[in-house]
Amino acid sequence: MSQTVARPEYPRPQLVREQWLNLNGTWEFEFDDERIGDDKQWGAGNAAFTKTIQVPFAYQSALSGIGETDFHDLVWYRRSFTIPADWSGSNIVLHFGAVDYAATVWVNGQQVAFHEGGHTPFQADITRALKPGENVLVVRAEDFSRDVTLPRGKQYWKPDSASIFYTRTTGIWQTVWIEPVNKLHIQKLKFKPDIDRNEIQVRTFLSQAPVGCQAEVRVDVRFKDEYFASTTFSAHHAEEARTISLHDFNDHGLGRWWSPHKPNLYDVTVTLLVDGQEVDTLESYFGMRKISIEAGKVMLNNRVYFMRLVLDQGYFPDGILTAPTDEALKRDIELAKEMGFNGARKHQKIEDPRFLYWADKLGYLVWGEMANAYQYSEEYVRRVTTEWQEAMERDYNHPSLVVWVPINESWGVPNILIDKRQQQHALAMYHMTKSLDDTRPVVSNDGWESMSTDLLTIHDYAWKREDLEERYATLEATLGKKPHRREVLVGGTAYEGQPILVTEFGGIAFKKSDWEGWGYSGAENEEDFLKKLADVVEPFLLSPHVQGICYTQLTDVEQEINGLLTYDRVPKAPLEKIKAIFNGPVK
Repeated sequence: MSQTVARPEYPRPQLVREQWLNLNGTWEFEFDDERIGDDKQWGAGNAAFTKTIQVPFAYQSALSGIGETDFHDLVWYRRSFTIPADWSGSNIVLHFGAVDYAATVWVNGQQVAFHEGGHTPFQADITRALKPGENVLVVRAEDFSRDVTLPRGKQYWKPDSASIFYTRTTGIWQTVWIEPVNKLHIQKLKFKPDIDRNEIQVRTFLSQAPVGCQAEVRVDVRFKDEYFASTTFSAHHAEEARTISLHDFNDHGLGRWWSPHKPNLYDVTVTLLVDGQEVDTLESYFGMRKISIEAGKVMLNNRVYFMRLVLDQGYFPDGILTAPTDEALKRDIELAKEMGFNGARKHQKIEDPRFLYWADKLGYLVWGEMANAYQYSEEYVRRVTTEWQEAMERDYNHPSLVVWVPINESWGVPNILIDKRQQQHALAMYHMTKSLDDTRPVVSNDGWESMSTDLLTIHDYAWKREDLEERYATLEATLGKKPHRREVLVGGTAYEGQPILVTEFGGIAFKKSDWEGWGYSGAENEEDFLKKLADVVEPFLLSPHVQGICYTQLTDVEQEINGLLTYDRVPKAPLEKIKAIFNGPVK
């Protein structure tokens, strides 16, 4: 069930339960600049807050109903809720999509959760804290706005947005909801496709190991509403794995592989039975897709594939990091595809799972990138490694997600050229990512100063056609250049034939709205814009060794007016003309 509230759609598309209650909407709210809430025990739920806020929008956004952008690093939320009568006898789990940055949660005065990490979800079983009738939920959210060692992405640590940094997000910024579950229930699923063997590995993770009962898991697979495969197996442990053969699965015939051209998805129902009774059911899906590197070539489903990506920062004028609607997330993908792009690099943001859902459904490649800190410290290392693992865990099943990017442009490791510790950290992030997922390439430091990396990625905002043609005409010239006076490889790392992609370029400023701002180069009018766009795109498409591009950027963002669309998503030139440029001839 759901209420008529902001962002009413089910927030976790890879693990869908039929029964749930959306807790978005109007909450009581308070700034705690004097930091008195802990001493006065606001967590008990008895304090009188003086403001209201619209969850899931951060107080800095217009959609929150507050729109205050000053520093308020400690904020409190409160609302009441009632458990539906038909949930009686169930365990109740409380979910938060994301709270920036550290969250403490109380139900009826009892602390039920603490979580660090501004972009990743957390949950708590609140059953023991509940009481009949009305229950009170309180959230204490603490940000560290001026701490440049905090994994923050593009959120600025100074009062006003400037340069490449934007308005901060503090507190709840993704959906809050509750759902009933059996004490023994399915906690998560992992799907690992193997198109070469026509198999899908299904891993199920229960809330605990079955004790004193007979537990079974049934997996039903459908393709376009037709039952395709089914298997039932005993669950003796909290984690079980089974491999299902997908008979008659043939790319040349039925064409069931997932790709941007054909975003085929298999629907899955996973049911847990205890002593013969169904106690939990989850709806999910997977795509049969393979991303690999063979002989120095990027391959999608065993075929050479040229990536035409756009840099997408996921900011919205009225919601900041939170899209105003689910349709807005979908529309960004549709507009990008209409401009000829087959994917996006989600830049410095772990995106809302609903974006990845639409990427899966519509056929759109996604590079998953960590929201980085700006400076290095031991505390940064602890924070970033923990949150990155949570992000990978959340997004593992999405077929659209094809590359992991733990670090961008040496953020968090600014002295990586000479600092051995920072070099080891970049190596550790690369190897940790590989240890958790052996199905996707990993970029160790996107843009420059790479250690070990599966893709060699370069950022280059040069705007003269002749300069770009010269730089990317030969492999020697490309490897010899220093983007923004940075080394391409550091720490004694040698080039080993990895695919080369130019993953930031362009950034042409073209003012088509009331927003004032800047870009890496400029255009006077539409004709000039399209000419300069062609000048920076075509040299890469014609280069004999560049295997992918990522244009900066999809939309204007605050003071940056270098998008293909305005901040309000209005195209700066006809979409078909932009598409003709990006879909130009590839060598």
